[in-house]
Amino acid sequence: MIHKHGFEALDRSLKDIFSSKFGKSSDLPFGGKVIVFGGDFRQILPIVPGGRKQQVVNASLSSSYIWMNCKVLKLTKNLRLTTSNDSFQIEQTRLFANWLLDIGEGNVGGQNTGEAIIKIPEDLLIKDSIDPISDLIEFVYPSILDNFQRPNFFHERAILAPKNDVHEINERLLSLFPGDEREYLNSDSICPTKMINENLNESLCPPDILNGIKDSGLPNHRLVLKVGVPVMLLRNIDPKSGLCNITRLKVVSLGNRVIKVEIISEITIGERHYIPRINLIPTDKKLHIKLQRRQFPLDVCFAMTINKS
Repeated sequence: MIHKHGFEALDRSLKDIFSSKFGKSSDLPFGGKVIVFGGDFRQILPIVPGGRKQQVVNASLSSSYIWMNCKVLKLTKNLRLTTSNDSFQIEQTRLFANWLLDIGEGNVGGQNTGEAIIKIPEDLLIKDSIDPISDLIEFVYPSILDNFQRPNFFHERAILAPKNDVHEINERLLSLFPGDEREYLNSDSICPTKMINENLNESLCPPDILNGIKDSGLPNHRLVLKVGVPVMLLRNIDPKSGLCNITRLKVVSLGNRVIKVEIISEITIGERHYIPRINLIPTDKKLHIKLQRRQFPLDVCFAMTINKS
């Protein structure tokens, strides 16, 4: 979801272009240009680092002064209901889709004052389990040791989480996966081009301190992979070939300088590419040290966040 400040900045930019081109100002939104924005307010709110609920809601497009001039168009056809010939499966998908819409509209859980208790349907719950994570893994990846070589096995499934705490699941599945693991360690250094580092004594930042820094979208110091494991690309490398941030891939071979992968998502599914190590700089403003990390821009993704999916 676009932050409202970006929404309003685009409005001002297009008005400035209109003014410079025609020599007069425009009172029309976006300088009279038709702009189409896509998104779903039920799913992904704009990101406000450290923000409270009120700040997040206030950052959405519907809180902008431009919103009153927007025409809202709604998609009404659920394409998932047309992808199966099984009448029972179609009906189950329809019921689940309607339930999700009711949650998004605030029609579930009684009167909605910002917080509500929602009862999850029985068929979606893992009940009376000694090890819920193992049961979840078996449900999403049934008989993984027998089926992981099937062409579309990983394309059809993934474990989704609302928060970025999926490392335990990924590590457990990686340990279950057959084959020898390969360890790749990164090379960290203080980024010389960042103003925040100008007066920083490098001796105060030994390698073990830099290696311990973790940030969203930044691979960890230690990357462990196996052939056949699903991974996610963390940077845009070649968008025309489908190698974009959050593209899902499968490891084909593990080399010293490159990793051969096969795309298992996007329209270029099945294509194979080589991923090199690249220099990565975290964007988190809360980090007091700006580092440059040289590592393969990959992360194991048996499980991922809902946003990334």
